[in-house]
Amino acid sequence: MTTTILPSVKTQISLAQFTSLKVGGNAQFLAQPRSICDLDQILAWAKTENLPITHMGAGSNLLISDRGVAGLVICTRYLRGLEFDTTQGTVTAMAGEPVVKLANQLADRGWSGLEWAIGIPGTIGGMVYMNAGAQGGCCADRLVTATVLTPQGQILELTPQDLAFSYRHSVLQTENYAHHLVVSAQLQLLPDQDPALVRATTTANYQHRHRTQPYHLPNCGSVFRNPPETAAAQLIDRAGLKGFTIGQAQVSTLHANFIVNLGGAVATDIYRVLCHVQTVIADKYGIWLQPEVKMLGDWELPPKSP
Repeated sequence: MTTTILPSVKTQISLAQFTSLKVGGNAQFLAQPRSICDLDQILAWAKTENLPITHMGAGSNLLISDRGVAGLVICTRYLRGLEFDTTQGTVTAMAGEPVVKLANQLADRGWSGLEWAIGIPGTIGGMVYMNAGAQGGCCADRLVTATVLTPQGQILELTPQDLAFSYRHSVLQTENYAHHLVVSAQLQLLPDQDPALVRATTTANYQHRHRTQPYHLPNCGSVFRNPPETAAAQLIDRAGLKGFTIGQAQVSTLHANFIVNLGGAVATDIYRVLCHVQTVIADKYGIWLQPEVKMLGDWELPPKSP
């Protein structure tokens, strides 16, 4: 039983305030390190107390159970820092750096290569973890190496090959790497481009995403991965599920692969909408939609895939 708590660790903190969906229960313990030194101390404490560890960044791709999360939640959103290498055309970004902020800074510099990322609301750590992408680009296209901290405190430098990137997937999502924490990432860009052109493309991508996606309501981005040779949104739309609502959770009327919080949703509402969509699409088209959103905490068993 935990008897001594670090000053940087808080107890029974609502995680709803840390997620873009604005839902979820309490973290038993929550830490928000602001440096690698902080992180080392927190991990050492958690190991001493034998606590399970859950990682989160900006909380933009998470659905957290109303029952909360047991053990220690480490939120890396305050692990910030950018280092530009003008000779090599690379930038090294700490895990907590917002992707949108970096995309804007690169556009201002006239460095091309991350224009597609302007609408991604997560952090650099999450971008690596998910191999996040949009507008035809993805993290795998630009990553040189990711610096990762193992549960044993070892620092690893992982290449895209090591990370085994595929569509919205990396090896960090597998059981053997589940507790490895992204600390920073080095990205290769194309420097010395025309800043006006880079900015124009970046702005166009931003405007497109905000025209076609429900940014005016709390959401977690795309809920389902696209199955081969089709789009999840098209299947959901074709099935007539736009606007389907349970409680205050709704399949967006603007983009069918988004579930939005209409203002008073709880995580269970969103979860039930997600499960209903899976079941309907499986019945109609024989396709089991795989969630892109990561679910944390204690949940009821979801419907079984066919």
